[in-house]
Formats: sequence, C-alpha cells, structure tokens
Amino acid sequence: MFDSCFTRFKLDYDGTKSLGIGDAASRDVSVGGHRWRIDCYPRGYRAEDNGEYVSLCLELTGDSTGGGGGVEAFVTKPDGAPSSSRTQRTRQVYSSSPPAAAEGVRSLAFRQFVKWKDIESLYLADGWATITCRVIVTGRGRDNDPLVAPPPDIGTHLGLLLDCADGSDVSFVVDGERFPAHRAVLAARSPVFKAQLLGPTSKARASSVTVPDMAPATFRAMLRFVYTDACPAVGELGASPSEVYPRLLAAADRYALDRLKLVCAGKLWGNVSADTVAATLACAEACSCPELKTKCVGFLVDEKNFRDAVLTDGFVQLVQKFPSMIAELKEAAGKQ
Repeated sequence: MFDSCFTRFKLDYDGTKSLGIGDAASRDVSVGGHRWRIDCYPRGYRAEDNGEYVSLCLELTGDSTGGGGGVEAFVTKPDGAPSSSRTQRTRQVYSSSPPAAAEGVRSLAFRQFVKWKDIESLYLADGWATITCRVIVTGRGRDNDPLVAPPPDIGTHLGLLLDCADGSDVSFVVDGERFPAHRAVLAARSPVFKAQLLGPTSKARASSVTVPDMAPATFRAMLRFVYTDACPAVGELGASPSEVYPRLLAAADRYALDRLKLVCAGKLWGNVSADTVAATLACAEACSCPELKTKCVGFLVDEKNFRDAVLTDGFVQLVQKFPSMIAELKEAAGKQ
C-alpha cells in the first residue's frame, strides 16, 4: 500500500537571476500520515554547484513513524507533458529508517536535479519553468494503523486546483498577465473579493477583472496564499525580503487578508535593523498594520537604535511621508 501527492514549483526565469545559492522556495504536503516539506533551490544548494543547477530537498516535518517514502520529480515541457529523459525525470526512495523517518531530518534528494541551460533551451514556457514533485509514502500512517487520519491536506489540493485552473470562472489581469481563479474560493477567504465577485452589480458578474497598481509576482503570491494558506518563500518570488514582503503586505491590506498581513509583518520584523526599521515603519503605517508599527516604534525609542536609524535615507523618507511620526516617537520615548 502507498499514498502519493503532487505539488508544483513555478519558477520565474528572469526573477531567479537575482537569487543566490541557497535561496529556497518551499512546499508543504501531507500524504500517507506524514507531513513533508520540499525545498526547491533555483540556483543550487551548495556553492560548488556554481548556480548552474536546480536542487531539491525533502524533509519529514511530522512525527510519524513506520513505512517509507520517496520523491519523484520532473520538469514539465512547454506543451504540458512531463520530461522523459533520465536526467530530468528521476526518483529517490527512502526506507523507514533515517533520514526519512526521523522528525525534522533533511535529505538532499536531488542536488543537481536539472541544469539551468537545459531549462532555458527545453522547458521555458512564457518565461516560466514548472517542476512537478510527487511525494510517495508506503505504509498507512503512524504505526501503520489504517484508521489514523493523515494531517489536513486541503491546502495541497486547493493549490493544485489553482495550478491547473480546472473549473475557474473568473480571471484577473495584472500588468498584462492573466490569472484564472474561482469565485467561491476567493469570496470565502476575503470580504473584498466577496463584494467584488459576488455583489449585486453587473460588474461583479464580469468574467475578467483588471487589477491596477500591482506586480504580477505579488498577485501570484497573494493568490497562492488565498488557496493554500501558505506564504511563498522569497526564493520563489525572485526578489529580496525587503522588496517582496512590503508589496505583499500592501496586497494583503488591500484585500483584507489579515492573516497574510501578520505573516508578512513577521517576515519584515525578522529583518529589522537600524538600516531597515524606518522603511518597515513606513510600510506598517501605509498598510494599517498596528502590530508591526508598535514593534518598530519600540525599536526606535532605544537611544542607540534611533541614533543609527536617523542617519539613513529611509528615515528621511519616513518623516517626509508621515510628518506626525516624529511626535509619535517622542511620545513613545516619554513613556519609557
């Protein structure tokens, strides 16, 4: 007996050029009573690969025991068919002993999965490369008990629905790029989408919606969160955290996705320093994120942090955009 589940990585060819070795995109899947994470490194896992290869890692993140597992991966051709060569379609299988059955143990499944020059010549479709991974698990859950339910996998299934666009009944056009989607899913997740797509006006019944003032990569990341409740990793978006998460936070605020706002806020806070805090505070103020704003103000009322931050271009821009911020910082410092 075995269970399996598919997941996909869609890599922006131009965006990946700015990534470094070790930058990863991640997918979590639940299959066979096990929770797995697959990491895709568009520019490679180790320095000695010289950024010429895509690497894939597999990790068991749950505490399940019993059975074994593996992962199969292949690159999708421009016509949608899977690659058939030995190089680009391969499988690695693990037994029930480590590394796959020990919680949190990582295995470098395919260190040199595919060369970028092969992706360039064989697998690009409209500037994107698609890598499909199939996680295969033998045995049926904890201690092989067939009655043990696996972890929730609705996010995995909805993510695949988004990827294949089956049953889509609306599309969004973002800077010329079209995104098929499903009204019911979007309306269930966002009150803004619900009003926009299920409202009483004729505009709500339109089959195509144009989204202004947003980059396609940002909308794509937000849409994946709507379907899977998972925030794509920076490596998948082809930009640095300081670029990705402010845009995604603004998108989350625009569509009233409160959980995504806090996820982005947490990512930005994790990158806060004297050099970045002013820009982060400006983002928090612009996107109505009081939780992140409180954190940044607390950081700045420390005298040493303030002395360093006030010399940055970001602080000058913060004060120009939000003149009242100086008074708020003084008030917060007075309460210390």
